[in-house]
Amino acid sequence: MLICTNLASPHLPKSVWSFVHNILMIGSPGAGKTLLARALPGILPEMSIHESLDVTRIYSVADQLPAGTPLIRHRPFRAPNHTISHAGLVGGGNIPKPGEISLAHRGVLFLDEFPEFGSRVLEVMRQPMEDRVVTISRAKGSLTFSANFQLIAAMNPCPCGYYGDSLEQVPVHTPW
Repeated sequence: MLICTNLASPHLPKSVWSFVHNILMIGSPGAGKTLLARALPGILPEMSIHESLDVTRIYSVADQLPAGTPLIRHRPFRAPNHTISHAGLVGGGNIPKPGEISLAHRGVLFLDEFPEFGSRVLEVMRQPMEDRVVTISRAKGSLTFSANFQLIAAMNPCPCGYYGDSLEQVPVHTPW
C-alpha cells in the first residue's frame, strides 16, 4: 500500500491501517508521516493474552522488559535509526539476542528516511518478512525468534524533500 501524505489523514478508517500490509508513505518534510506511523499501534486491535505473552518473552530474552512490567500489553513500536547494522536489525551476538525485527513482533517496525538505510540492511529483512521468523546460527547452535511485524516506511519524494510540493520553490530535479 502506498500512501501519499497529502492524501493521508488520521481520520482515515481504522480498517485502512489494521490490515497487516506493509506501507510506504511518501511526502514532504513536516507532512505528518512520522505522526501517522506512531499512531498506528494505538489503532491496531488490542493484543490477546497469547500475543502479549509472545511479545513479553522476546523482550525478556533481549533483557529489555521494562521494570515493573511483568506483561507487555501494548503493541511494540520500533523505529531504528538508518545507521543500524544488519546484526542490530535481525539480532545476533556471541550469545544471540533478538534484534529490532523481533522486538517489533506483533507490532510496528518504522523505517523513517527509508532511502538512507543501506541496501544490505534492507536485504536481510526479506527472509524474515516472508517467513515471519529470524534464525540466528552460531557454532554452538541456532536460535529462532518470532518476527511477525507490520513494516511502515517513510521517505521524502526526492533528496531535497519538496518534489511536487506546490508551496515550496524547488530546484529542478527528479524524484528518487
